[in-house]
Amino acid sequence: QVQLVESGGGLVQPGGSLRLSCAISGSVFSFNSMGWYRQAPQADENQRELVALITKGGSSNYGNSVKGRFTISRDNAKNTVYLQMNSLSSEDTAVYYCAASSYIGSAYVIRPRYYDYWGQGTQVTVSS
Repeated sequence: QVQLVESGGGLVQPGGSLRLSCAISGSVFSFNSMGWYRQAPQADENQRELVALITKGGSSNYGNSVKGRFTISRDNAKNTVYLQMNSLSSEDTAVYYCAASSYIGSAYVIRPRYYDYWGQGTQVTVSS
């Protein structure tokens, strides 16, 4: 059974930075895409927003609201995916989820329903 464990969330002031980590029990190369999603307060599971994804080949894609501020990366040796978040604002407050997809139907796996495994989520709160 594949397990994804997120860490690194917390409380940060506006303009600050955080780095989230997602440790995978299997190999990152087992999956075609690794993604970070977020679920804002009061939103339900069906409203999760893509933050960033990275493909097996190393290509990345970002949600419009985080482009230029967030960076996704991975450490293959550690089977870990990271999300570096800079210039955070209150609008970034959410629970952040790591997800893994084996879907090969598109270059970038955007829709949450194509992700097979999810972590438990880590809370990010941006507030002064």
